[in-house]
Amino acid sequence: MVGANIQAAISHLQQGHLVAIPTETVYGLAANAFNPEAVAQIFAVKNRPAFNPLIIHTNNLSRLQEWGLNLPEKMLQLAAHFSPGPLTYVIPKSDVIPDIVTAGTQAVAVRIPNHPLTLDLLSKLDFPLAAPSANPSGYVSPTTAQHVNQQLGHVIPYILDGGACEVGLESTIISFLDHTPTLLRHGGVTLEQIEQVIGKIIDKPGQSGDDILTDNPVAPGQLAKHYATKHLLIHDDPALHFNKFNPLKTAVISFKTIYTQVPPQFQFILSSKGNLAEAAQKLFAVMRLVDTMEVDVILAEKFPDEGLGKAINDRLKRASVI
Repeated sequence: MVGANIQAAISHLQQGHLVAIPTETVYGLAANAFNPEAVAQIFAVKNRPAFNPLIIHTNNLSRLQEWGLNLPEKMLQLAAHFSPGPLTYVIPKSDVIPDIVTAGTQAVAVRIPNHPLTLDLLSKLDFPLAAPSANPSGYVSPTTAQHVNQQLGHVIPYILDGGACEVGLESTIISFLDHTPTLLRHGGVTLEQIEQVIGKIIDKPGQSGDDILTDNPVAPGQLAKHYATKHLLIHDDPALHFNKFNPLKTAVISFKTIYTQVPPQFQFILSSKGNLAEAAQKLFAVMRLVDTMEVDVILAEKFPDEGLGKAINDRLKRASVI
């Protein structure tokens, strides 16, 4: 069922059921993070690898401290600027966090989402919510309740409808497990914004190698292949590939460039004004839409490697065959 009834969502979660919840980033598939049996359903419904840890969500930092988590000073500095918001913090776990949430590691990822409906929901619960994206593992993340309903509506009892997601890309993940904070995933808060608050950090996703894109993640969002479309997707300069495919069955996802080589209905410009925030907000919805079309291949541009462009490129890279 799809609706906006917070009490219905609370009832299902208290009974150990799964509920899809809206956030400013993407929709999450939520369960009581303190209930290992409920959390196990997330992995089963998503067909998510058990070694891929989850993010827990709550409505304020004081509750994290109540649950035995120690919050580093630089985390608190960032939280003052970006929480609630699209920033996730990886810190040492406490004993109250079940191992299934952290995939057996001694670290837990925590976030305060910036969505009024979900913040209201979280304030009424006496437990945090474990919540990865509400889609089958490896596919494009959902940014509307309808996206969730199309794929998981038949297996989860309730989808809390909070409208379209404003950010449209998953949260940035920063680890505080070492002396110098480390960026583990680009997302809704940019590297530049983070460094303005706490100074220089290690930008692991920005390295030339693929060491952060792994099949043995220490935090959510690090799998080498993710966000994959059913259609073949190539993340590169589209002009290099037009001669390899039938142009009449080729789709293009671009920042602001029009490619006349393909039919207009298969041309998807994410921001004609060149606004990376607008492009990020539209990305997953466009990927899902193109995937429903009769095309042979999706050619996706490389976006400017700055700000939110880093996060867009990260998602397209992991969806791409090259």
